[in-house]
Amino acid sequence: MTNNQKLIDVYSRILEIAPEAVKDELIYNSIPEWDSTAHMLLVAELEGCFDVMLDMDDIIDMSSVAKCKEILAKYEVTFEG
Repeated sequence: MTNNQKLIDVYSRILEIAPEAVKDELIYNSIPEWDSTAHMLLVAELEGCFDVMLDMDDIIDMSSVAKCKEILAKYEVTFEG
């Protein structure tokens, strides 16, 4: 499974949305499913999935799927495409 697929899987499972809905443009609080509680669950799941420990600034800045990829790249997680 690619890192893109892993990321889509995490967002889809935690937010309980269709994988097709997980796009770079998806923004925090733009859908009811992505609230503050789901955000913390996402962070925990992403940390486990990608074996990273996000710092508080990164957690706060993770405002979209695109931004999430950018933040994970700081931890040497690469995304193709």
